[in-house]
Amino acid sequence: MTKLKIAVIGYGHLGKWHAQKAEAFPELAELKYIVEKFPAGMDAAKIAHPNVQVIDDISKIIHDIDAAFVVTPTSFHFEIVEYLLKNNKHVFCEKPLTETTAQSLILKKLLSDKKLVLQVGHSERFHQAWERKENYKQFFQAPAHITLKRVAPFKGRATDVDVVQDLMIHDLDLLVFLFGETPISVESIGFKMRTNRYDYVSSNFKFKSGNIATITVGRNQTKEVRELEISNKSGTLLVDLMRNEIQEALGSQSGPEFVSLDKYEKRDHLMLEHKHFYESILMHKSPIVSLEDGLLAVKLIDKVIESVECGHEVLI
Repeated sequence: MTKLKIAVIGYGHLGKWHAQKAEAFPELAELKYIVEKFPAGMDAAKIAHPNVQVIDDISKIIHDIDAAFVVTPTSFHFEIVEYLLKNNKHVFCEKPLTETTAQSLILKKLLSDKKLVLQVGHSERFHQAWERKENYKQFFQAPAHITLKRVAPFKGRATDVDVVQDLMIHDLDLLVFLFGETPISVESIGFKMRTNRYDYVSSNFKFKSGNIATITVGRNQTKEVRELEISNKSGTLLVDLMRNEIQEALGSQSGPEFVSLDKYEKRDHLMLEHKHFYESILMHKSPIVSLEDGLLAVKLIDKVIESVECGHEVLI
């Protein structure tokens, strides 16, 4: 089996982790290049990866790679992914795929006549908890109220985009992934606190099935929370994505100890993403998170922002 020649584009907070994972599959891929335009990032990459060539422009090595990881700020995703696809390279792009739906549609058209893999980095799909969904299937029956919360104190990262692109995108993707339907409308409220972008947004989504979902995200909060809660006629299910716990309170249970606790293993989501990406290319399989998945998430982002801006419910 021929090993893939890989480049990681962007050596910031997340790019460092992707470069590390790219060296973890020597039988499948070789990290040949790290592309980083800032001198401090270049120096850090050279120290951490002495056997990898660090350059400042992807065009210098475009003909010596098979695939690339795009881990730059979101505002650069479209132009870099477009360039890679036009040069017939496989692409892993961190979320969100692009800034706008229009940009994602251009990439979709470009990819349509090429036999290339484009995988999007929706890493929250890889929690082991979701593989236990069948054990809790009664909670995934409509009508239900679904609450997703992802908040944290200010960390100073990803301030080039709204908190919707930065954090809510994880939960928008999870919502569709777990419940198998796209919402029909959204009503949102948002606030600019620390930056000139929205730092707090809460959105209510309606579905044809009767489900209602509330997603709240914030990057200027007092504590860090990442959780999913579902309530319906069966009771309540809480998945704590930070503590790797599933709590269940069945409506039919009685007695003082009515909340059951199930723990699940913490995983290296980036490692799993890399493995799937390489195998999709080498084994000619569809990516585990496709361009269509990334496109839908971007469409939902656009609708959330539209609702925040206009101050009322909008159709999706």
